[in-house]
Amino acid sequence: MLLAATPVTTDAVTAPPANPTADDYAPVMEKLTEFIKAERKSKRLAAVSIALVDQNHTVWQQGFGTVDTRSRQPVTDSTVYRVGSVSKLFTDMLVVQLAQEGKLDLDADIREYLPEFAPENPYDKPITLRQLMCHRSGIVREPPVGHYFDPTEPTLEATVNSLNETKLVHPPETNTKYSNAAVSVVGRVAEVVGNQPFAELATDRLLVPLGMQHSDFVRTDEIDRLSATGWMWSVHAPRTPAPTFALGTAPAGNLYCTVGDLANFVAMVCNQGKFAGQQIMPAEVIREMLTPAADSTGAHATYGLGFRLSEIEGHRTFGHGGAVYGFSTNVLGLPDDEIGVVVTSAVDCSNGFTSRVCEYAVRLLLAHRAGEPLPECPTSKRLPENMARSLEGPYACNGETLHLLADDNKLYMEKGYQRRELRSLTDNTLVVDDLDGYGPQIKLSDSGELSIDGNTWQRQPDTCPPECPEHFQQYIGIYGWDHNKLYVFERDGQLWALIEWFFYYPLTEVEKDVFAFPAEGGLYEGEQLVFERNEEGEIESVEAACVDFKRLLVGESLQQHFELKPTKPVEELRRMAAAADPPREPRKLREFDLVELDKLAPGIHLDIRYATTRNFMGTPFYTSAHAMMQRPAAEATAAAQEQLEASGYGLLIHDAYRPWVVTKMFWDGTPAHLRRFVADPDYGSRHNRGCAVDLTLYDLQTGEPIDMTSLYDEFSERSYPLYPGGTARQRWHRRLLRNMMEDQGFKVFRYEWWHFDYETWSQYPIGKETFEEILSE
Repeated sequence: MLLAATPVTTDAVTAPPANPTADDYAPVMEKLTEFIKAERKSKRLAAVSIALVDQNHTVWQQGFGTVDTRSRQPVTDSTVYRVGSVSKLFTDMLVVQLAQEGKLDLDADIREYLPEFAPENPYDKPITLRQLMCHRSGIVREPPVGHYFDPTEPTLEATVNSLNETKLVHPPETNTKYSNAAVSVVGRVAEVVGNQPFAELATDRLLVPLGMQHSDFVRTDEIDRLSATGWMWSVHAPRTPAPTFALGTAPAGNLYCTVGDLANFVAMVCNQGKFAGQQIMPAEVIREMLTPAADSTGAHATYGLGFRLSEIEGHRTFGHGGAVYGFSTNVLGLPDDEIGVVVTSAVDCSNGFTSRVCEYAVRLLLAHRAGEPLPECPTSKRLPENMARSLEGPYACNGETLHLLADDNKLYMEKGYQRRELRSLTDNTLVVDDLDGYGPQIKLSDSGELSIDGNTWQRQPDTCPPECPEHFQQYIGIYGWDHNKLYVFERDGQLWALIEWFFYYPLTEVEKDVFAFPAEGGLYEGEQLVFERNEEGEIESVEAACVDFKRLLVGESLQQHFELKPTKPVEELRRMAAAADPPREPRKLREFDLVELDKLAPGIHLDIRYATTRNFMGTPFYTSAHAMMQRPAAEATAAAQEQLEASGYGLLIHDAYRPWVVTKMFWDGTPAHLRRFVADPDYGSRHNRGCAVDLTLYDLQTGEPIDMTSLYDEFSERSYPLYPGGTARQRWHRRLLRNMMEDQGFKVFRYEWWHFDYETWSQYPIGKETFEEILSE
């Protein structure tokens, strides 16, 4: 049963207009439209929708962008989004309904309703529905089956039953640990007690009464037709369409709906359980759900029954965020003021944007009601030219270190558990501003120091890191699925994990093959990673927080070079290329003036892979080994060599000028899904123009190549210039090479750390001549 509770009260309540309409909020809508359009452009957001609620109905609903990139169909009021963890609010409300009807007790032992539910609980306190709904049950974040990464779409019953293989992370009611597994158990109880499949129960009891006509916990044909395309992203890789599989933890994150439908739910909560003249939930139940749960000391926690609770400018708020493959959602309501906002975005983990729009909208609504000037919401700008490189490097404060990393004119800050983008706010002030959030500000001093939240960070020498501890090498790699990967890498002599694309966690070694996530903070606090070995003793998987991630062997198993099976026999590819012609170029271009790099700068060494079998197709493409470039590009490469020699390094060239017929063979022989690593012959390669070079570093003392994050010509994400894996030393050398080349007018190719294009490449024609033909002229 529900227990009586005293809600938090506040005097900061503003009077609403009588029977508000969109016209009443025209200035608010104008401000929000301007802000959303600016943010969509700067953050490359696809589909975005917003709805404003006042009293008991939606006063404004607007879509921005297109539902997909192909049809360019605009977002409408009927556009459907996955709303992720906002689903939890509906699940919790279902169970509260059943409790109100006397069918269950929120404070009873969960085994009264699920006798088979038996995770290892070494504590005296049983698990209850209230604990699960308030994220204070102590169970793991994800179940072993049906977890966030699991594409097999298991049943809710199988998902919940798999929790019997787990052990509680904390004693019940001692810690607030956010858990998708917990709310899935709540949903399973609802379908057992309600004697109806969960999705049908939610539809009958909540979605239909709330007039949520385009909403469902199941992806029906109609939902599929109306859905926006969701997009995945990461700092180091290109955006891709999001996977669409249903979550095994459906009650925790599988709701599909429009912003208008979700606004109906917010209106019902703001109107004390009433919607469209119907009392969906008793008012006293809504009040209890919006009452903070007490922690073990009696202090208020951050959650009520499902809802996250806080305040803005003294006004009590309720809300929740949702992030699920390709989509982000935030709902925010002020129950005492009877206003609310819903914002959705079709880009993964863009909750920094959706939550910021929600908060800005609420501040606008409050100011408008009070007759005060409407507040502005600051927007950042791109960094001034060359600023990113000038700030790059390590900084230290009170024993902690942060790293600033440049990528073209972008600057990222690695600090704590995340890598965040910095943008310009004023001439001497930067601000964290990306899809994940806004703030804090970073003040720049003339002496090169950074000031963040009142703390001064001193710039440190950017020296080559020491070798990675040898016994860590065996764990470093990529694990999981193509749609969601776990990266294990080394930083500052410690193993780290990058999980769910954005979350960086230092790992503490517990014993052989066992490491711990941080004990406090983060998605998986208090949980562990256990590495598993095969019969040969090699690491083949890792169980991270009860989820089994198989090792994805890319280049780690290769000793010399990467090789793929061509789509056609090499001799057939050769005949096809010989019979073809390069694309015509109508404009007049500069004449070739190719220079051999090793003759221009004797310190440059050659390892021309395409003159050997040690390349990705396993066959020679050149009959002799040469590295030629147009004279300005060659001189720039020689200048980079001279600059590197002062640091004890030299350049090792793998390829430079490449005849067009070889580019044609590469393209025709490479599987379509890997063609981002080869140039389209219809446009020609910059290698064909004599203005691209593939190269790496070698040690001047030993003559040995420097170890990088991937092999040369490895067709995997390990080759991306911002790939976060490997060791700190590998990444430092990769950055050194890039900086030296970019200082001389080159630009790195976005998929290959070794490939650099010279700035004047467009001034030269595509060449077809072989080395021998060029040398005989």
